[in-house]
Amino acid sequence: MNIPPPVNTGLRDLPVYQPGRPIEDVARELGLPARDIIKVASNENPLGPSPAALAAMQRVLANINLYPDGNAFALRQRLAEKLSVAPNQLVLGNGSNEIIEFVGHAYMAPGVDVVVSQYCFLVYPLVTKLFGANLVTVPAENLGHDLAAMHQAITPQTRVVFVANPNNPTGTRLPNEDLLRFVREVPSNVLVVLDEAYIEFLDSPPDFIALIRSGTQANVLVMRTFSKIFGLAGLRIGYGIGHPDLVAALEKVRQPFNLNSIAQAGALAALDDANHIRRTRENNAAGLKFFEQSFREMKLEFVASAANFILVKVGDGQKVFDAMQRQGVIVRPLGGYQLAEWIRITVGTPQENERCLAALREALGS
Repeated sequence: MNIPPPVNTGLRDLPVYQPGRPIEDVARELGLPARDIIKVASNENPLGPSPAALAAMQRVLANINLYPDGNAFALRQRLAEKLSVAPNQLVLGNGSNEIIEFVGHAYMAPGVDVVVSQYCFLVYPLVTKLFGANLVTVPAENLGHDLAAMHQAITPQTRVVFVANPNNPTGTRLPNEDLLRFVREVPSNVLVVLDEAYIEFLDSPPDFIALIRSGTQANVLVMRTFSKIFGLAGLRIGYGIGHPDLVAALEKVRQPFNLNSIAQAGALAALDDANHIRRTRENNAAGLKFFEQSFREMKLEFVASAANFILVKVGDGQKVFDAMQRQGVIVRPLGGYQLAEWIRITVGTPQENERCLAALREALGS
């Protein structure tokens, strides 16, 4: 029996996002014990969540029969204090992906242009196509954003520009001054979405929240997440920071109770665990140094990363991914990003990094 034909014709050619493979899937497929598999594929925090977050989440379980706070009052207030913005300058989402979808609802439609960089996060094109907008993909420069070319690609039909800094999946970072100049030169009727999922890993990061705070840049939306440095990817919490009128527009398309009680409690506690954030940054810096030195010794091309992962050129990325997976090490092949010769490796613990490198050597040798 045929299903009713979808009215949204954009679904016809819409690809399905393929996330990094879960450990349980690989264990079932290959007959390996799940405890013997490591996953360094999805840029998760190898140190796990903050102990304070775990304790806070445990405390709310007794009241899980009740609906969560639909406006996430406590989390919104604490975030506002940390960022020195007003609570009405924050919109909270089920991961940053939902914030991107809010932007789609509010700013994308047939006849609208959306500008992205060539090697961008795949959800930007997916959401653009979902809402029937026209995707304008600007060729990359050294696997990163070519800001000058992206500015030239803006037309009277452009309504949204996405820039991730650091960029996923390449790990490239834009100079603060270049990005600030770009944002200031974008026409005021175009929304600039700055995806800062990995911003906490940067030394001397740019401060675009200051522009939002001052009210001088009403066409900027900064996106951040609790999935990366905070180690709460399983909770799915992201947030956007923008002008109150922009946030009010996005709030109109936000589903009620989109953040569950456990997620709100965990995120609130994680915000103030400075020790966990410090340990994560230190582990990440050491891990990047380890991989970079190892790749130089192996004479493998890699992209110097400003995030918590690293891109390395291995020839046949899918083949190397399969070979490493058979050894119980899950990395990320990048054929879906048009980077079929590369794999992406998340920085793990020192032990995980050593095991990952050994599996890579074996895969390349075979």
